[in-house]
Amino acid sequence: MDTIQATKMRPGTVIRHNGKLFTVFKVTHRTPGNKRGFVQSKLRNLESGAMIEHKFSAEDFVERAFLDEKEVEFLYQEGEHYVFMDTTTYEQYHLNQEVLGDTVGYLTPNLQLKVEFFEGKTIGVELPVTVEMKVVETEPGLRSATASSVTKPAKMETGITVQVPSFISEGEVIRVDTAEGTYLERAKS
Repeated sequence: MDTIQATKMRPGTVIRHNGKLFTVFKVTHRTPGNKRGFVQSKLRNLESGAMIEHKFSAEDFVERAFLDEKEVEFLYQEGEHYVFMDTTTYEQYHLNQEVLGDTVGYLTPNLQLKVEFFEGKTIGVELPVTVEMKVVETEPGLRSATASSVTKPAKMETGITVQVPSFISEGEVIRVDTAEGTYLERAKS
Protein backbone atom coordinates (compact mmCIF):
# COMPACT_ATOMS: atom_id res chain seq x y z
CA MET A 1 0.00 0.00 0.00
CA ASP A 2 1.45 3.32 -1.11
CA THR A 3 0.19 6.22 0.97
CA ILE A 4 0.76 9.91 0.46
CA GLN A 5 -0.13 12.84 2.66
CA ALA A 6 -3.37 14.55 1.55
CA THR A 7 -1.41 17.78 1.08
CA LYS A 8 0.67 16.05 -1.63
CA MET A 9 -2.34 15.26 -3.85
CA ARG A 10 -2.25 16.90 -7.27
CA PRO A 11 -4.89 17.13 -10.02
CA GLY A 12 -4.68 13.84 -11.90
CA THR A 13 -3.53 11.75 -8.93
CA VAL A 14 -5.54 8.53 -8.51
CA ILE A 15 -6.42 7.50 -4.96
CA ARG A 16 -8.43 4.75 -3.29
CA HIS A 17 -11.00 6.35 -0.99
CA ASN A 18 -13.72 4.40 0.82
CA GLY A 19 -12.78 1.32 -1.22
CA LYS A 20 -13.25 3.02 -4.61
CA LEU A 21 -10.87 4.58 -7.12
CA PHE A 22 -11.03 8.34 -7.61
CA THR A 23 -9.14 10.79 -9.78
CA VAL A 24 -8.27 14.04 -8.03
CA PHE A 25 -9.76 16.84 -10.13
CA LYS A 26 -9.04 19.81 -7.90
CA VAL A 27 -7.25 20.40 -4.61
CA THR A 28 -7.31 23.52 -2.46
CA HIS A 29 -5.22 23.87 0.69
CA ARG A 30 -6.95 25.92 3.37
CA THR A 31 -5.71 27.22 6.73
CA PRO A 32 -8.60 29.08 8.37
CA GLY A 33 -7.47 31.46 11.11
CA ASN A 34 -6.28 29.61 14.19
CA LYS A 35 -7.74 26.26 13.14
CA ARG A 36 -5.94 23.27 11.66
CA GLY A 37 -5.30 23.26 7.94
CA PHE A 38 -7.23 21.02 5.59
CA VAL A 39 -7.35 20.00 1.96
CA GLN A 40 -10.64 20.55 0.10
CA SER A 41 -10.72 18.15 -2.85
CA LYS A 42 -12.96 17.46 -5.80
CA LEU A 43 -12.80 13.79 -6.81
CA ARG A 44 -14.22 11.83 -9.77
CA ASN A 45 -15.25 8.22 -9.20
CA LEU A 46 -13.53 6.18 -11.94
CA GLU A 47 -16.34 3.60 -12.11
CA SER A 48 -19.43 5.81 -12.14
CA GLY A 49 -17.95 9.14 -13.26
CA ALA A 50 -19.74 10.86 -10.35
CA MET A 51 -18.05 13.90 -8.85
CA ILE A 52 -17.79 14.29 -5.07
CA GLU A 53 -16.18 16.81 -2.77
CA HIS A 54 -14.24 15.65 0.27
CA LYS A 55 -12.37 17.49 3.00
CA PHE A 56 -9.15 15.85 4.23
CA SER A 57 -7.28 16.98 7.31
CA ALA A 58 -3.76 18.22 6.51
CA GLU A 59 -2.46 15.29 8.61
CA ASP A 60 -4.52 12.66 6.72
CA PHE A 61 -2.86 10.08 4.52
CA VAL A 62 -4.57 8.71 1.41
CA GLU A 63 -3.90 5.47 -0.40
CA ARG A 64 -2.51 6.07 -3.83
CA ALA A 65 -3.73 3.50 -6.37
CA PHE A 66 -1.10 1.36 -8.09
CA LEU A 67 -1.35 2.14 -11.75
CA ASP A 68 0.55 1.35 -14.88
CA GLU A 69 2.27 4.51 -16.03
CA LYS A 70 3.82 5.49 -19.33
CA GLU A 71 6.02 8.49 -19.98
CA VAL A 72 4.34 10.66 -22.59
CA GLU A 73 4.65 14.05 -24.22
CA PHE A 74 1.64 16.29 -24.77
CA LEU A 75 1.44 17.12 -28.49
CA TYR A 76 -1.69 19.16 -29.21
CA GLN A 77 -5.42 19.58 -28.75
CA GLU A 78 -7.66 18.31 -31.54
CA GLY A 79 -11.26 19.38 -31.02
CA GLU A 80 -12.32 18.03 -27.65
CA HIS A 81 -9.44 15.53 -27.52
CA TYR A 82 -5.91 16.01 -26.24
CA VAL A 83 -3.21 14.03 -28.03
CA PHE A 84 -0.28 12.47 -26.15
CA MET A 85 2.62 10.41 -27.52
CA ASP A 86 4.42 7.59 -25.69
CA THR A 87 8.06 8.72 -25.67
CA THR A 88 9.30 5.13 -26.05
CA THR A 89 6.95 3.48 -28.55
CA TYR A 90 5.61 6.68 -30.23
CA GLU A 91 2.07 5.30 -29.75
CA GLN A 92 -0.50 8.09 -29.48
CA TYR A 93 -3.30 8.43 -26.93
CA HIS A 94 -6.37 10.62 -27.39
CA LEU A 95 -7.93 11.70 -24.09
CA ASN A 96 -10.91 14.00 -23.58
CA GLN A 97 -11.46 16.65 -20.93
CA GLU A 98 -13.79 14.37 -18.97
CA VAL A 99 -10.81 12.09 -18.27
CA LEU A 100 -8.30 14.93 -17.82
CA GLY A 101 -10.29 17.31 -15.60
CA ASP A 102 -8.45 20.44 -14.45
CA THR A 103 -5.13 19.10 -15.75
CA VAL A 104 -5.95 20.58 -19.20
CA GLY A 105 -5.17 24.04 -17.83
CA TYR A 106 -1.53 23.00 -17.43
CA LEU A 107 -1.00 21.20 -20.75
CA THR A 108 1.52 23.06 -22.88
CA PRO A 109 3.02 21.59 -26.07
CA ASN A 110 5.96 19.23 -25.46
CA LEU A 111 5.17 18.92 -21.74
CA GLN A 112 6.56 15.62 -20.39
CA LEU A 113 4.16 13.79 -18.06
CA LYS A 114 2.73 10.36 -17.30
CA VAL A 115 -0.46 8.71 -18.56
CA GLU A 116 -1.96 6.33 -16.03
CA PHE A 117 -3.72 3.06 -16.78
CA PHE A 118 -5.76 0.88 -14.45
CA GLU A 119 -6.55 -2.62 -15.69
CA GLY A 120 -5.69 -1.57 -19.25
CA LYS A 121 -7.98 1.47 -19.30
CA THR A 122 -6.60 5.02 -19.59
CA ILE A 123 -7.77 6.89 -16.53
CA GLY A 124 -5.79 10.11 -16.50
CA VAL A 125 -2.46 11.87 -16.40
CA GLU A 126 -0.06 12.81 -13.64
CA LEU A 127 1.25 16.34 -13.99
CA PRO A 128 4.75 17.36 -12.99
CA VAL A 129 4.95 19.35 -9.73
CA THR A 130 5.58 22.57 -11.68
CA VAL A 131 5.09 23.73 -15.26
CA GLU A 132 6.39 26.71 -17.18
CA MET A 133 3.74 28.84 -18.85
CA LYS A 134 3.68 32.04 -20.87
CA VAL A 135 1.65 35.04 -19.67
CA VAL A 136 -0.55 36.14 -22.58
CA GLU A 137 -2.67 38.80 -20.89
CA THR A 138 -2.23 40.94 -17.77
CA GLU A 139 -2.03 44.54 -16.69
CA PRO A 140 1.30 46.24 -17.46
CA GLY A 141 4.07 45.42 -15.01
CA LEU A 142 5.30 47.95 -12.49
CA ARG A 143 9.04 48.45 -12.74
CA SER A 144 9.30 49.75 -9.19
CA ALA A 145 7.56 46.69 -7.74
CA THR A 146 10.33 44.13 -7.36
CA ALA A 147 9.30 42.28 -4.21
CA SER A 148 5.72 43.11 -3.50
CA SER A 149 2.90 41.11 -1.96
CA VAL A 150 0.45 42.84 -4.33
CA THR A 151 -0.81 40.46 -7.01
CA LYS A 152 -2.83 40.76 -10.19
CA PRO A 153 -4.58 38.21 -12.43
CA ALA A 154 -2.67 36.93 -15.45
CA LYS A 155 -4.09 34.80 -18.23
CA MET A 156 -1.80 31.95 -19.26
CA GLU A 157 -1.33 30.49 -22.75
CA THR A 158 -3.69 27.61 -21.86
CA GLY A 159 -6.49 29.93 -20.75
CA ILE A 160 -6.20 29.53 -16.97
CA THR A 161 -5.76 32.59 -14.75
CA VAL A 162 -2.98 32.73 -12.15
CA GLN A 163 -2.40 35.47 -9.58
CA VAL A 164 1.08 36.91 -10.21
CA PRO A 165 3.19 39.65 -8.59
CA SER A 166 2.66 43.13 -10.02
CA PHE A 167 6.09 43.15 -11.73
CA ILE A 168 5.17 40.32 -14.15
CA SER A 169 4.41 41.48 -17.72
CA GLU A 170 2.78 39.95 -20.80
CA GLY A 171 5.10 37.63 -22.71
CA GLU A 172 7.03 36.49 -19.64
CA VAL A 173 7.35 32.79 -18.83
CA ILE A 174 6.61 31.84 -15.23
CA ARG A 175 6.75 28.65 -13.17
CA VAL A 176 3.37 27.52 -11.78
CA ASP A 177 2.63 25.00 -9.01
CA THR A 178 0.21 22.44 -10.52
CA ALA A 179 -1.35 21.46 -7.18
CA GLU A 180 -2.38 24.95 -6.17
CA GLY A 181 -2.35 26.77 -9.52
CA THR A 182 -0.13 29.41 -7.98
CA TYR A 183 2.82 31.49 -9.19
CA LEU A 184 6.21 30.31 -7.93
CA GLU A 185 8.81 32.33 -9.82
CA ARG A 186 9.94 33.61 -13.18
CA ALA A 187 11.24 30.79 -15.34
CA LYS A 188 14.97 30.80 -15.95
CA SER A 189 15.79 31.75 -19.53
